[in-house]
Amino acid sequence: MPTTLIEQFGNPAIAIATGVGGVMTVLSLNALFLIWLERKVSAWIQRRMGPMEVGFHGVFQTIADMLKLLGKQLITPKGIDKPLYHLAPIVVFAPVVAATSLLPFSKSVAISNIDIGLVLIFVFGGFAVVGIFMAGWGSNNKYALLGAMRSVAQNISYEIPLILSALAVVLMVSAVGREVPIDGEIVALNGLNLAHITMAQVHWTWFILVQPVAALIYFISVLAETNRAPFDIPEAESELVAGFHTEYSGMRFALFFFAEFSNMFIGAMVATVLFLGGWEGPILPGPVWFFLKTYALIFIMMWVRWTYPRLRFDQLMTFCWAILIPLSILNLLVTALVIKVVQS
Repeated sequence: MPTTLIEQFGNPAIAIATGVGGVMTVLSLNALFLIWLERKVSAWIQRRMGPMEVGFHGVFQTIADMLKLLGKQLITPKGIDKPLYHLAPIVVFAPVVAATSLLPFSKSVAISNIDIGLVLIFVFGGFAVVGIFMAGWGSNNKYALLGAMRSVAQNISYEIPLILSALAVVLMVSAVGREVPIDGEIVALNGLNLAHITMAQVHWTWFILVQPVAALIYFISVLAETNRAPFDIPEAESELVAGFHTEYSGMRFALFFFAEFSNMFIGAMVATVLFLGGWEGPILPGPVWFFLKTYALIFIMMWVRWTYPRLRFDQLMTFCWAILIPLSILNLLVTALVIKVVQS
């Protein structure tokens, strides 16, 4: 079982400070890298060069943009709801840090190891929707409000197939119902513990091979949950100027941007745990395999964004309620039936 930071340091205050500092460092470097990678991937698909001037192949372009945002004036519109307007970026960003701390990067060390870690990640993901609606409502702007309302409807809808696809994996892990030997240690597997889900795949096989439908549904739902094209209706620039963050500038806007790329990162990491065996892999250390799988999924997300056109809102909602949700329920029922037959 992974050793938590509290178990390593002994002092909870030091462990929490170390964990938050480590998570913020990872998320900050990840955001800088993903913004640069997004530009390069889009340029590659569109037969362009992308950033080339600031550093080798523009590797420092994102840092220059960050410094520019830090120096920009924070413009506050008139007529806003001040508490909602100012708290929205924090409400969107804070759960990202909490969710990242729950993920096991290695079989030896984890920031935290909670038996209901998967549930908490979905809970923290729901807070982001509240922050987005706060931003749209508090901005006193019809475009921002419309983008926020679209985002709430979209996220509530796609949360259902997202959770149902994850439940198929939880059911498989929990159905074992016995202690299994893993790395010389007897472990009673819990389907909601992220480390246990990874260990189950180390002991058997990657769940993407036995749950390909659930993996596909989860991936599509993550695209919608993170407002990625072709599901980027809340930020449809051609219709809504910039969506729910229209009235935000400078670092306030940067926090929304930061949270969006961090949510992509979290969605890909959870998919790695659920379907790709987490830290499992030959030769290389566990954390290296974990992040290689994560960034491979993120690359596919970017590829999809620059390949498929944006859906209309009615198409987006119909696709969820008429196709994804029934398919995810059917997949869950089939999984339960197969487990029952095998156990009997």
